[in-house]
Amino acid sequence: MRFILIDKIVSLKSGKEIKAVKNVSLAEEYLADHFPIFPVLPGVLLLEGLIESASWLVREAEDFDHSMILLEQARNVKYKSFIAPGAQVEYTVQAKTIEESVSSFIGFGISGGEKIVEARFGLRHFNLADKNSTMAAVDAEIIENMKKRWKLLR
Repeated sequence: MRFILIDKIVSLKSGKEIKAVKNVSLAEEYLADHFPIFPVLPGVLLLEGLIESASWLVREAEDFDHSMILLEQARNVKYKSFIAPGAQVEYTVQAKTIEESVSSFIGFGISGGEKIVEARFGLRHFNLADKNSTMAAVDAEIIENMKKRWKLLR
């Protein structure tokens, strides 16, 4: 199951900062289990919203050069509040570094004027064909799909 945790990119300073929003809907599948009587966006998905935002910052800065952008490490993750259906999270992520295959960020999410998550984290970026040249077509397809989603988010 794949969750998309960014609904819209609000602002972008190329290679420096991104602001994105996520609207939490009661219709989202994971809320049926987390928790049925008190549905809230799981903390790990709040962190994933920061990671997804940073991934778009990398893609744009590198002109969609890599198909894979994955979490390398997360540090100092702090969850400060719950977010329920009907609310919106605004993520702000600032790049500390964006290099060829790794990047590092600081970010936070705010809902209702209150900071609900913050973290320092690093991503790694690569293509599947780096290790297996037969995967070049898969890389191209993933990158093309990401470019299409980018147009929807902007």
